[in-house]
Amino acid sequence: MKTKHILFSLLATFTILATACKKDVEFLYKGDMLPFVISGYNASNEKLNVKLDTFQRLFQIPNGPFKVSQAFTFPEGQQSLKVSITPEGADKPVLEREWKKGDNVGKVNFFYLNGVAGEMPEPPAFEEGKIKLRYMWNPVMTKYDGPVDIAVGKLYFTPKVFQELARIKNVKAGEFSETITIDPFPTAGQTYNGQPTSVLFVIYLYKAGTNEFYTAGTGYNWNITTSAPKPNANVASSKMYIFTENPSGSLMAFVKNLEL
Repeated sequence: MKTKHILFSLLATFTILATACKKDVEFLYKGDMLPFVISGYNASNEKLNVKLDTFQRLFQIPNGPFKVSQAFTFPEGQQSLKVSITPEGADKPVLEREWKKGDNVGKVNFFYLNGVAGEMPEPPAFEEGKIKLRYMWNPVMTKYDGPVDIAVGKLYFTPKVFQELARIKNVKAGEFSETITIDPFPTAGQTYNGQPTSVLFVIYLYKAGTNEFYTAGTGYNWNITTSAPKPNANVASSKMYIFTENPSGSLMAFVKNLEL
């Protein structure tokens, strides 16, 4: 009899616990959950506030690339979710999206600059046997306000000779250039006028319409080995870069903010 009482008590306890756990599970998973991803690039110094429906600010997007993944559980009776992105201090959002209950996932991928949020730019289409490049540059230190020419080429290091392969003219700061296309080339085991030399792949920024580095007169110097970001010279590729001035002392250098 004592054994039966013990078994009965254990079964009763298990039943109570199982019922409680079932209620907890029903409570925790009541309503539909929507995963969402917000990604892109903020090319301004403004903070962008992300808001879900009437909720308070969810998070801020600073200057630079970002990717945030979260999930939203629809309360009972709610059938849609609105996402708004607003510059700090602004009255109106620059971008809004609405997702429905039952959507598999919500996605936003955008590019923000000069008060406008648009589709995230894409690198040039890949082409076999070609290097294809697009650039956006930000002169945060020199504040250079004129257009530049972006010249792509080889630097034969021993005689210090630059051979230009392609050039895009009149590129403005904060705007994407047209596509630059060149053929891949080897950098080792090369010669110049019969003399062995290494070859560097370099991207130069000139004052528009000249062969003068844009840094002339800004207080910064351009070393011949200085280059904007670039891919491997030996392999076909398709790249898009956003880069910013990042000098070391008086010598100009750059930091790559985004590579796609």
